[in-house]
Amino acid sequence: MPSLSDVFSPGGLLASRIPGYRLRPQQLEMAERIEAAIAANKVLVAEAGTGTGKTFAYLVPALLSGGKGIVCTGTKNLQARLFAKDIPTVCQALGAPVQVALLKGRANYVCPYHLERALSEGRFFSKEDAADVHRVARFAKKTKTGDKSECVDVPENSGVWALVTSTRENCLGQDCPYHKECFVLAARREALAADLVVVNHHLFFADVMLRDEGTAELLPACNTVIFDEAHQLPETASLFFGN
Repeated sequence: MPSLSDVFSPGGLLASRIPGYRLRPQQLEMAERIEAAIAANKVLVAEAGTGTGKTFAYLVPALLSGGKGIVCTGTKNLQARLFAKDIPTVCQALGAPVQVALLKGRANYVCPYHLERALSEGRFFSKEDAADVHRVARFAKKTKTGDKSECVDVPENSGVWALVTSTRENCLGQDCPYHKECFVLAARREALAADLVVVNHHLFFADVMLRDEGTAELLPACNTVIFDEAHQLPETASLFFGN
């Protein structure tokens, strides 16, 4: 297993994959402190200035630790960038066969049951909503994930998303006739099997709340949790646990 110096040095593993890469002492120091915190099962709070390269500073030790990890972000944009770009880059540099999963809240996945119900009832506020539902239906037939962010033909603020996704209150669970086709359950199964799971702050605290209530679990057990954009944590936590 490579050391942090092997990874971050001017002629190291990251340099071999990233054009123009240069060693930044602050990045290496941050990675070393994160590595030590993971090894000792301790909490570390780190503030890094612009240009430090904090994303690689926490991804490298997390992936080298060998345990199961969760990376938690405050925004969807960072969540998507980590999953699509940063994590694959680090995995390739390390030569690590790591299984990575992206997990979002249920409102981000098309629900086959509610989609079919919306199509059959046909109660829409506008012609555009009616057209959007049919666009979602075409998307649902070809998607592997059901993630609405991949349905580029329907705007994220379209009113139909509320009709074709589920909530904790209206999900039929195992009684659903589309239980086997459920995109939410498929995403959670992938997360359980993955070595590294990328989520957002809202989903993390929803999981904490459900565990406290003893009703359910959304996230798998893990060895390491990393919060990026941690300055947003107090505001998000207050939404679930009050002021």
